[in-house]
Amino acid sequence: MKRNQNPLNTVVKRASEILPSMRFKDGDFSLWQQNAKEKLEELLGLPLANCDDLFSVEYEKERDEYNEIRFTFQSEDGYFVPCHLLIPKGVEKLPPLVICLQGHSTGMHISLGRPKHSPRDEESIAGERDFAVGALKRGYCALTIEQRGMGECGGAENGDTACHIHTMPNLLIGRTTIGERVWDIMRALDVVTERFSDVFDKDNIICLGNSGGGTAAFYTACLEERIKTAVVSCAFCGYDASIMPIVHCTCNFVPGIRKYFEMGDLGGLIAPRNLVVVSGKNDPIFPIDSAVKNFEITKKLYSYTNGKCIQAIGDGGHRFYYNTTWQAYDELVKY
Repeated sequence: MKRNQNPLNTVVKRASEILPSMRFKDGDFSLWQQNAKEKLEELLGLPLANCDDLFSVEYEKERDEYNEIRFTFQSEDGYFVPCHLLIPKGVEKLPPLVICLQGHSTGMHISLGRPKHSPRDEESIAGERDFAVGALKRGYCALTIEQRGMGECGGAENGDTACHIHTMPNLLIGRTTIGERVWDIMRALDVVTERFSDVFDKDNIICLGNSGGGTAAFYTACLEERIKTAVVSCAFCGYDASIMPIVHCTCNFVPGIRKYFEMGDLGGLIAPRNLVVVSGKNDPIFPIDSAVKNFEITKKLYSYTNGKCIQAIGDGGHRFYYNTTWQAYDELVKY
């Protein structure tokens, strides 16, 4: 008999035999959502302690087609988050606000279309990851947020991400890096809705991210009801098919989460708010079969509400699909 001496295979097999214990079966769907959100918060290590935001504008610049405000705020005691708010000129009514979340990259300057670490940054921008630029093209406001472990917030000196440096110590005290990122996004929403609500439609907030940024957008939308539309690109898939067997950055791991949920289950926490899922047909780290299967779980959960969700599939690998993404968004909000 051939012996299995690969421990990963053992874990994957064990997971395949476990039905998520908090999967919705029947009963009061809103009660399930409430209980599932509380469990997700617990798993992410949230909430963190509230504090004064110590908001500070570093500069304001008038550009040809938009105004830019660079600011920082304190999201928890002693930790400050850099942001850029871009406000388009010449719009007739208050535009939507797009929260722009990079995947694993050299930082939020990619969203702004401003390379720092060429040619890597130039390749990212050429791959349509300049999300803030894309939002402005549509006449929308854009908010960039530097995520922990990237760019100005703990990124490595060579421009790489360094999520593992604080992710592993975090796990020792019951915190997660992805939970911290979610917290920073939620606190950033507090700041802009309090101070800039006269420049964007606070009832039309879009949270958009690709890859690791898509993961942050997804978990944030699960918990943050001010987000009207979540746009999750190349990040939505079953844990069993992606995060578990394939090498990913440590910030993707939430201890214990697979005992309770698959990602498709968590998608139901966003309902009835809008959800756009974009997947790559040939994405090697978020396999399309599992992405489709999990979206069907989410779609069924949406059927218990009057909410709308859509999955669009790009004809390629792990990247951002600008046209596919915004076409799916337009199709969803049109009806």
